[in-house]
Amino acid sequence: MENYIVSARKYRPATFDSVVGQKALTATLKNAIATHRLAHSYLFCGSRGVGKTSCARIFAKTINCSNPTPEGEACNQCDSCRAFNEGNSLNIIELDAASNNGVDDIRQLVEQVQIPPSQGAYRVFIVDEVHMLSPAAFNAFLKTLEEPPSYVIFILATTEKHKIIPTILSRCQIYDFKRITVRDMIDHLAYVASQEGMTADPAALNVIARKADGAMRDALSIFDQVAASSRGNITYQSAIENLNVLDYNYYNKLLDCFLNGKVLDTWLIYKEIRDRGFDSHFFINGLADYMRDLMVARDPSTMVLLEADDEARKAMAATAAKCPPEFIYKAMNLCNEADLNYRAASNKQFLIELTLAKICQLLSPSPDNSGAGEGQLQKIQSATSQPQARPAATTHPAANHQQTVSQHPAQTAPVATPNVHNAASQQPVSAPQPRSGMVTHGGGQTGQNHPSTYPPATQQAPTVAASPSASYGAVAGTPPPPSQSATKRPLKRPTSTFSINPAKASGQNAAQTSASATVQELRNGLYSREQLNKVWQDFIKAHPTEHILINTMRASFPAPVEGHNYKMMVENDMQLNVIDQVTPSLLKFIRDALENDHFTLTVELNQGAASPHTWNERDVLKHMVENIPALRGFIDDLGLTLG
Repeated sequence: MENYIVSARKYRPATFDSVVGQKALTATLKNAIATHRLAHSYLFCGSRGVGKTSCARIFAKTINCSNPTPEGEACNQCDSCRAFNEGNSLNIIELDAASNNGVDDIRQLVEQVQIPPSQGAYRVFIVDEVHMLSPAAFNAFLKTLEEPPSYVIFILATTEKHKIIPTILSRCQIYDFKRITVRDMIDHLAYVASQEGMTADPAALNVIARKADGAMRDALSIFDQVAASSRGNITYQSAIENLNVLDYNYYNKLLDCFLNGKVLDTWLIYKEIRDRGFDSHFFINGLADYMRDLMVARDPSTMVLLEADDEARKAMAATAAKCPPEFIYKAMNLCNEADLNYRAASNKQFLIELTLAKICQLLSPSPDNSGAGEGQLQKIQSATSQPQARPAATTHPAANHQQTVSQHPAQTAPVATPNVHNAASQQPVSAPQPRSGMVTHGGGQTGQNHPSTYPPATQQAPTVAASPSASYGAVAGTPPPPSQSATKRPLKRPTSTFSINPAKASGQNAAQTSASATVQELRNGLYSREQLNKVWQDFIKAHPTEHILINTMRASFPAPVEGHNYKMMVENDMQLNVIDQVTPSLLKFIRDALENDHFTLTVELNQGAASPHTWNERDVLKHMVENIPALRGFIDDLGLTLG
């Protein structure tokens, strides 16, 4: 019984013309042999299975042939050719650098270089996977590679040229082997099938060629695998089943669902694909490739980018004509986002299903969830809801032109509009607060706006006054509920300062205060300077990417003014604006950490000289010289000058 030889070895190229997909490169090598312009070292680069080692052997065989053909091929009749074909030629030495990558291995190679050829004109040394040599081995090889004997030719082969040191590259003629196209693979596989007496469907050969990813050796190995499973009758169905390739019919069905907005149908198809054992990541990447193929198939000028036979290209072009280019662009982008987010997703199935739903929505008349169009996705209802209105209140005039709000379950009346009290141009505007929330600092009364606690309908509500800092929400006060209506006067903040102080309480009538409802007491926790500093640093650490905020807070620690009132100085308008933006979260953070709702902070722009926090090295040195007489005398004695 004859021993079986795999197709990758049986149909390995033996002549330049039989090398698949490297016509220009083999033509150059044949011309060099014909004109006797041979270099002493060559470097063959390219991905796996593209013919690097095969071309090296053919080249070595041809330059030693005594009777080459007019086409520049070896004759296969002379003694040198027969010795090569039988595998016992002494003029061709192959070395696998992956397993012989040390200095001693290269030294043995250098010793063999000194032996002249016993037959033919040249001794050819083929070093495969040369990038695996160690740095010391490369250095030991340099001199011999640069100046070998006249009868020696080195052919180095590698799949990773970037790993070879430049001093080796500069001593070689470099030939880059290209990936073998799908068309060339299909033709060669058809030739092998005919030689083996097999029948092969062109669509099946296309699947094999695409699976090989540009490597002819891989394509022949896959061909043998499919041929063995199908007993020589290679069909499209047998190829996709044996190779576990996702059929394009699935993608075609998905495309129909996309164009018709059938979200749930795409999920069912995706489930069927998962049930067949296909990985979700593999599926979404395949869908991205399919969308890319649709894009290139839309234009005849880009049809060459589609790696398929002519029939498949025509079918893809007909399918692509149904799709607007904007749809394909957006679908490709969604697939790419799913691929990027796949590794980090905790629920990968949900990620793919969400992507399919988004693609279905692309051609909807309502891609923004407006709900227009029959059969399309319906509008997503807003999750926000209006709060229930409190029982209506009656209004009564109060002293000092303020209005007190009282509530009665049997009456309905609009909430009274509070008055706004304006302070001096450089002072924060304050608002009156319930007496139960007042604390005294230095003889004055200050209060803190907090989330409102509305009294029962049978009780009288406290006096309400608007605060200019109400826009800060939870920091300087919570705005009234939607049922209230308040008219605020426009407030102008000074350009050089702003304040987030709590509103100061105005004098209230004693009778009104005694009748007011119970209001939540303000927190009045004790804290030290060190605790405030720690809270300040904690807020800085919580915003690691906001560099302007970090530098501002580090250089401008708040200074105490009176009681729980603090002042912060900044150096420019940019810092002022940055602090202005973060004041709601900053003040809430500090109050919660210190458990003290009386803490206030005023931020002012430094209009004078630069703060010591912003001094450069020259400013610091100048200050030290002016204030330390001994240092000034030392500089004068040595005749030094400030640099």
